[in-house]
Amino acid sequence: MAETARMICASTALADGGKGIRFEIQTESGPLSAFVVRFDGRVFGYLNRCAHIGIEMDWQPGEFFDDSGLYLVCATHGATYLPDSGRCIAGPCRGARLTQLEIFEQDSAVYLK
Repeated sequence: MAETARMICASTALADGGKGIRFEIQTESGPLSAFVVRFDGRVFGYLNRCAHIGIEMDWQPGEFFDDSGLYLVCATHGATYLPDSGRCIAGPCRGARLTQLEIFEQDSAVYLK
């Protein structure tokens, strides 16, 4: 594990297609909201900013998946994203992508690289 890695949560906090974990990352322009989710047994992390207009996506804290648990959905305009790539497949920003973060899982925890 790299010295600069930051623990986000325990691996058990993320269920496949379930509630995500929100956290903040620090950038030169200030803090940005981000999230991690589990899909198909793997963890994925993105900035919490819809590719359409840059607003936060979850309708309640950590609620990013649709009812099927197969797609990430922006609560404002319904942009629908593939959880494993962040690519928008439906809605006003079709073809655009969420900003993906480097996330990895080790020793029963989820980390931001």
